[in-house]
Order: sequence, then C-alpha cells, then structure tokens
Amino acid sequence: MADASSAKTTGTVADKGEHQFVKAIGLYDATMIVVGSMIGSGIFIVAADIARQTGSAGGLLLTWILSGCLTIAAALSYGELAAMFPHAGGQYVYLREAFSPMWGFLYGWTLFLVIQTGTIAAVAIGFARYLGVLFPAISPKTWIIPPINFSSKFAISLSVQQLVGVLMIIFLTYLNTRGVKLGKWIQNIFTSAKMLSLLGLILICVFVARNALAIADNFSHLWAIRGAQTIEPGVGFLGGVLRTLTAASGWYGLLIALAVAQVGSLFSADAWNNIGFTAAEVKNPKRDVALSMAFGTVIVITLYCLANLAYLCALPLAQIQNAPDDRVATAALSAVFGAKGAWMMAIAIIISTFGCNNGLILAGSRVAYAMAKDGLFFRATGKLNEKGVPGVALAYQGAWIVILILLRTRKPDGSYGNLYSNLLEYVVFAALLFYALTIAGIFVLRVRRPDAERPYKAFGYPVLPLLYIVAAGGIMVVLLLYETQTAGMGMVIVLLGLPVYWLWARLKRARQATE
Repeated sequence: MADASSAKTTGTVADKGEHQFVKAIGLYDATMIVVGSMIGSGIFIVAADIARQTGSAGGLLLTWILSGCLTIAAALSYGELAAMFPHAGGQYVYLREAFSPMWGFLYGWTLFLVIQTGTIAAVAIGFARYLGVLFPAISPKTWIIPPINFSSKFAISLSVQQLVGVLMIIFLTYLNTRGVKLGKWIQNIFTSAKMLSLLGLILICVFVARNALAIADNFSHLWAIRGAQTIEPGVGFLGGVLRTLTAASGWYGLLIALAVAQVGSLFSADAWNNIGFTAAEVKNPKRDVALSMAFGTVIVITLYCLANLAYLCALPLAQIQNAPDDRVATAALSAVFGAKGAWMMAIAIIISTFGCNNGLILAGSRVAYAMAKDGLFFRATGKLNEKGVPGVALAYQGAWIVILILLRTRKPDGSYGNLYSNLLEYVVFAALLFYALTIAGIFVLRVRRPDAERPYKAFGYPVLPLLYIVAAGGIMVVLLLYETQTAGMGMVIVLLGLPVYWLWARLKRARQATE
C-alpha cells in the first residue's frame, strides 16, 4: 500500500517554487464538467443498437434504467474517496491509495492510451461527421492524404473529416492551456446549451412528433421480442450449454441481452468520474467533488431515460432498430420536420460534442500530471504552466489523440475503419473492472485507515457499493462469455501496462539513487 501521506506529497500539488493550481471551480462549474463530459453523441445514436440487442421496447428502457442505477450507485460511492483524496488525478489516486501505485498506474496507463484519448478521438470525428451534414465538403471520402497501408491490418490517412477532427483537438487543447477559468467558462456555456438541446429533443418527440401508432406498438407489446439480433457465445467450449440455456428460458436470453447492451449505454453515460481528476482546482473539493458527481449523474441519467422514452413515443421499435446510420434522434426529428430535422439534430450534436470534448480534454491531462508527480510518467507532464494548468500534459494528450485519429484499420472488403473505435470496444470491460476495483477500495480503506478523515461517507454503505460490485461483476462475466474477443483484448491492453510500470518504477528508483 502507498504511504499514507503520499497523496499529500505526490501527484497533487506543485513543488515549492513551481506554479500552483488555480482553485476556480465551484459546485455549479463542477456539475457542468460532469454533465458536459457525460453527454456526447452516444445518447443520439446507441439506442438503435440497444434496441436490436434486446429486441423489445421494454428491453431498451430497462437497459438505460439499469445503466442509470449502476452509474448513480458508483457516483454515490466514489464520493467517499473523492472527499478523502481531493487531489489532481482522481481515480488514479484512489487506486494508488487503496491498493498500490501499480494499480493506479495500470488505470492511468489505460486511461491515457485508450479510455480518455480514444473517447476524445471518437467525439472529435463525431463532431466532424455532423458538421459535414451542414457542410458536405467535410467528407470522410475527400482525401488530403489517401490511405497509406503500412501493414495488412493498419493504414494512415488524412481526409477532410479527419482534418476537422484534428483541428478541433488542437483548438480545444490550446484553449485549455490558457487556464482553468477559460476552460470552465467554455464548459458552462456548451453544457447549458446541450442540456437545453436534449430537453428540446425530448419535448418535441413527446408533444410534436408524438405518434399514436408508435405508442400503441411499443407500449402495448412492451416485452414482445421483435427484430432481435442473435448474441452468440464467444467461448467455444461453453457454446452449446449457453445456447441451451437461452432456448430454455426467455428471461435468461433477456438478461444476457441486457448485460451485453450495457456496453453502449454505460459508455454513453461514462466520464462522470472526470471531475475527480480536477479536484485540486475545485474551491471546496471535500464537499463539491462528491456533490457534483451525484448531481451530474442524476441530471444526465434522468435526461437519458426521458430521451429513450421520447424515442418510443415518436418511432415504432422497428424504425428505431433500423434508423439510417443508427441516428435515432435524427429519424425522430425528420419524421416531423423532414430534411430540416437532420439539420436541427446536426447542430445539437455539434454543440454537444464540442462541449463534451472540452471537458474530457480539460480533465484527462490531470491524470498524466499526477502520474508524473509520482515519477511514473514523463517528467515534463508533471509541471504546471504560468496559467496553473499542466500545459505539457495537455500537449502530450493532444498529440496522442491526433495519432489515434490518423491511424486506420483495414477491413477485408478493402474499406477502412478507425483504430480508436476498435480500442474503445476493447476497453469497456477494463473500464468496468477499474470502476468495480475502485469501489472495492472503499472497503479496503475502511479497514486499513479506519480513523482517516471522511467528510462524506459512501451512501448506503456497505449494501449499495457491494451491489454495484456484484452487478458489475455479473456484466463482466457475461462480456467474457459472449464478447470474449473484445473483453480479452481489453485485458491485454491493461496487462501491457505492467512492463511499462516496472520500467518507470526502475527509472524512478535510479533517479532517487542519484539525487
């Protein structure tokens, strides 16, 4: 276990003579960071895939309700750790203090390599894709640099769409090097706008695009399975047993579908923990980090559930399942406004993705900073610039995101995919594992540090945190059985961090020996 005082001496504050973090984030600002980081483009798209996986209107709603319960339970539990360790780095620090620096590093490694940066890359391309609805010249097929194949599976390219995504990353990274006050100002404006946009979508679907036939079809046959895709086991030697269970019990099949569908809904509701990364810049971190997590997750989950209810009021299940390019929200607005509906939705998603990436870029760099202060990342990323933000960490993060945007995967049919999309599919399992492990850290620290100051204690302890761990564990088991390849690759990415950790730890010991 890390030394009890390590959180006060490493990864949290600048050394004497260095620039200091600026405490400029209040409770409202912190809540806007939570909400803004959570709401991207997923809520407007993933309902189609979830509807196909569950095959029913009830399954679609239940998936989001379960994701909401898990997310809120996690946020209420994380509050205890956030109040105990109100330092830059958030979950990295929690894992370091509860278990060891190695576990903190494995999380930080996975976050920097894929979770945070891959999400930002995906959101940046989403921004460019919807900007292309307004300006058709922004196309994924208009090449500045055509794909250059450098192996049988990978290539690199630069399309106009990729260029717009790259420029977005550079612009937001630069803005965030100018200080947290500017970053929070941008976040507050765009998060308020996207909340109003999502609320407007809900109201339009319920009151303007309301479809009596869709309502009758969806709610009169709430649990009727229609158009469901087959979810095949990924573990070959258990395939026969699992198929027999599915055939024997419709409820077993529904449970499996709900667990697999959590990949989309949980990913869309992710990033609620990002405010913990910026805790050193919160004015009253022992109170406001925990409160903002709770307030932000409740706001977002409420909007998400209402949005899916609104989709079911506007579109029959079959239209949700088969929405063009999975753009369910666009299909709902187009049913009322025609071509103008696509424009309206594009503008809403452009605002949403811009604000989402601002929050993710702002927060993610603080983890690299905390790792560097512990001697486990590039030393330059552990410095604050004259504006009191980790400028070098922001630059490193931005550079890696640009690389992820430029790298492509080669498909058997000769087309190209995006490397970050594959990586994000792989790490959903790993992200869930780290969440469960972090909440388990509450139990560990209650035993190891019973007298530590706890300004906030986990709501419903020990029942609620334990229920989260059990539920998350169940979902992980299903993913291992049915999404074996992607879950397995996620674990490979995490485990690749072990030799990197040992290298950094060795370099740290060598530096300490010479100082």
